[in-house]
Amino acid sequence: MGHYKSNLRDLAFNLFEVFGCDTLLGTPPYTELDVPTATIILEEVERLAADKLATSLIDSDRHPPVFDPNTSSVKIRKSFKKSYQAYRDAEWWRLELPKELGGTLAPPSLRWAVAELVLGANPAVHMYASGFNFAHAIYRLGTEAQRDIARHIVERHWGATMALTEPDAGSDVGAARVKAIPAADGSWHIEGVKRFITSGEHDLAENIIHLVLARPEGAGGGAKGLSLFLVPKFRFDPNTGELGERNGVYAANTEKKMGLKASATCELRFGEQHPAVGWLLGNIHDGMAQIFPLIQYTRMVVGTKAIATLSTGYLNALEYAKTRVQGPDLTRIADKTSPRVTIISHPDVRRSLLMQKAYAEGLRALVFYTASIQDRLTISEAAGGSDESAARRADLLLPVVKGFGSERSYELLAQSLQILGGSGYLQDYPIEQYLRDAKIDTLYEGTTTIQGMDLFFRHIVRNKGQALTALFSEIHQFAHTKDEALAAERELLDAALQDVQGIVGAMIRQLASSAENITAMYQAGQNTSRLLLTLGDLITGWLLLRQAEVAVAALEQANDQDKVFYTGKVAAARWFARTILPTLTPQRVIAETMDNALMHVPEEAF
Repeated sequence: MGHYKSNLRDLAFNLFEVFGCDTLLGTPPYTELDVPTATIILEEVERLAADKLATSLIDSDRHPPVFDPNTSSVKIRKSFKKSYQAYRDAEWWRLELPKELGGTLAPPSLRWAVAELVLGANPAVHMYASGFNFAHAIYRLGTEAQRDIARHIVERHWGATMALTEPDAGSDVGAARVKAIPAADGSWHIEGVKRFITSGEHDLAENIIHLVLARPEGAGGGAKGLSLFLVPKFRFDPNTGELGERNGVYAANTEKKMGLKASATCELRFGEQHPAVGWLLGNIHDGMAQIFPLIQYTRMVVGTKAIATLSTGYLNALEYAKTRVQGPDLTRIADKTSPRVTIISHPDVRRSLLMQKAYAEGLRALVFYTASIQDRLTISEAAGGSDESAARRADLLLPVVKGFGSERSYELLAQSLQILGGSGYLQDYPIEQYLRDAKIDTLYEGTTTIQGMDLFFRHIVRNKGQALTALFSEIHQFAHTKDEALAAERELLDAALQDVQGIVGAMIRQLASSAENITAMYQAGQNTSRLLLTLGDLITGWLLLRQAEVAVAALEQANDQDKVFYTGKVAAARWFARTILPTLTPQRVIAETMDNALMHVPEEAF
């Protein structure tokens, strides 16, 4: 067995006791699934994750992929190949696919539960397997002929990438310079360099399909001038998928990274040695709109990965704290003959552990709350309709899942390591690797700064606050529900809600002032990450209290094992409400009194 410690009980609690996934199963469009089947799926994936997937995590960190500059190829460690093969053979990735591609239709909330187990055990496995989800996108967006490419990806287990970032463009995708030149046969020749491409080259699959954002010759500047192309590593027979000649896209290197080393992150060069032939996806020049759902998907993956890593980090630290004997009880510290106790007996260790528990379980609830909104969307779409309010809510929550989730997870993983003391700094335990592997989550698919700006300017300002107002109304209603068991905590939640509303109000005023004094925009800009983190804490506190409400009601009828579980739920929610939510008040004060002194500091003075 590997390093990974899952929390299957909490996954089931979120799915079936809090967010109502059980009411969806067995009904259209999920008629093939019921609660017992979903439970078996989770148990089987957990067994696979804890053993065959987790077992290669550490070895593949110590022995990362090897790049051969002579062949522009990347070889993956044998131990990791076994893990990936085990995941591929188990075929749980089919939950991501429609029936037309051999999939088993499952609600997003169940799919994200499966994803947490895989991402927590060995995140690179899930990343290399992204090709299956990308195949769904190609099938949905492509021409009838391109749907065969999607089928080849699934049937022949090909890899796939998103090739967006360029050395000179970075997060400014609209500044991309990779160009596309039309060919006489209707294909396109792609020329240029893409950087930081996850799974850009490897030997886990016979072929890799790159989804490449490029600018057709003569197209305008900015993001609107970009189109999306399918560029394979090997040309292939469109009917059978049999491989042909090597296409002109090659890896120039693999990045030497701080963590997540098993994932081959490459620089790709198109058209330098010979033409890199590609096909315009869907025969439509609408690249950003086409790629955006995949960007949204990968951001959800990143947030789930971060939170899954925090959860196993906390559970590893908890196990250590229950067995590590160090020092006397604080009340008997003056007695030199008093017995030594396990470190979980010490107040500050308990404080740290309860903070880790509250965030690990609260962030998991954030993922499943977001997934439950996605559930609504998929049911509406399956019925031929649309749910605009659900779509707006899902968009609003995504930067919180990705940006807030990754920041808090990285911060709390440092606490997990701290519990182990000096031992935590050693490679004898997995947490030092967790910490390195998790740092990337705050950076890729849009840094925390970008997530904060996206949250405020796109999902609040451009949306005219509709989604946020609806969310605030839901939290307000919960906070004002009469409840003796959690009355004090609901009051604290209401105060925190007012604080976050105050931060939003201050930022809206700052933005409005920019009409007369454009530099007032800087004040709003200084508060975007603050808003992201405080809104995240507010939502987390609310969801923990929602869980506690369910737990309080369930305690009376619970068996002994469940009583322990529910008691922990109530304790975590109360601790978070009393310890974290009050810290939002000074953040409101800072936001409301923000000035532009920072912008007047000379660069030389930094």
